[in-house]
Amino acid sequence: MSKPIRLSPSSGLNLYNSCPKCFWLQYNKKIHRPRGIFPSLPSGMDSVIKTYFDKYRGKKKGLPPELIGKVEGSLMPDLDLMNRWRDWRTGLEYNDKKRNATLFGALDDCLLDADTYIVLDYKTRGFAPGFTEESQKYYGTQMDAYTLMLWANGYKVAPFAYLIYYYPKSVGEKGMVKFNIEIKKIETSAKRVKELFEKALDCLANKEPASHSDCEYCSWGVSRTDFTG
Repeated sequence: MSKPIRLSPSSGLNLYNSCPKCFWLQYNKKIHRPRGIFPSLPSGMDSVIKTYFDKYRGKKKGLPPELIGKVEGSLMPDLDLMNRWRDWRTGLEYNDKKRNATLFGALDDCLLDADTYIVLDYKTRGFAPGFTEESQKYYGTQMDAYTLMLWANGYKVAPFAYLIYYYPKSVGEKGMVKFNIEIKKIETSAKRVKELFEKALDCLANKEPASHSDCEYCSWGVSRTDFTG
C-alpha cells in the first residue's frame, strides 16, 4: 500500500493553486521552494490572541467585548476540544479513503451559534485589510478546508467564516502597542475545497506539470532537478 498523502490548506492546496508544478515537485520529488526568513511576530501574536480569547470562553456573553454584536454566536465553550483542534497533530481531518489521502489543519478558533459551528481565524498584518473580496481570495481556501473538516466530523457548519484582523495603530510609553481590529465575513464551501483537494491529488498522480508562466520558483526546481538527476 502506498504511503498516505497528507495535505494542509497552506502548504498543500494553496501551493497547488499557486503553481501545480511546484506542488508536484514538492510532494513527488521532495524539491521545495526556497524559503526566506519566517517572521516570528505573527506567531507570537497568534498565541497572545488565543490566550486573550480564552478568557471569555464559557463566560456569560462568550465573546471579547470588541466582537459583541459584530459576529454571530459565541466562542465554543469546550476549551479542551478547542485546544485539540488548534494542534495539527490532534486537529480535525478530512479523509479520502479511496485515494489514501488526508486534508488536515489547525483551527485558530470556532464560534457556536445554537448547534451551528462557525470558523473563526486571527490574522496579524502591518496594514488594514482591503475589500472583503481580497480576504476571500487569499484565505478562502483555508476557511473552506476548515469547513469541510468540521462537516466531515459530523458537525453542522455555517456557510461562512470570520477573519479577525489585527494591525498596528500606535505605540505608547513603555512599549505599549495599540492595534486596530477589523472583522471580515467571507463565504465558505465544503464542496469547493473537496473538488480542489481531488484536483490536487490528481495532479500528484499524473506526470510532472508544465512550468507555470507566472511562477518564479518552478524554474529553480527544474534547474535543481537537472543538477541532481
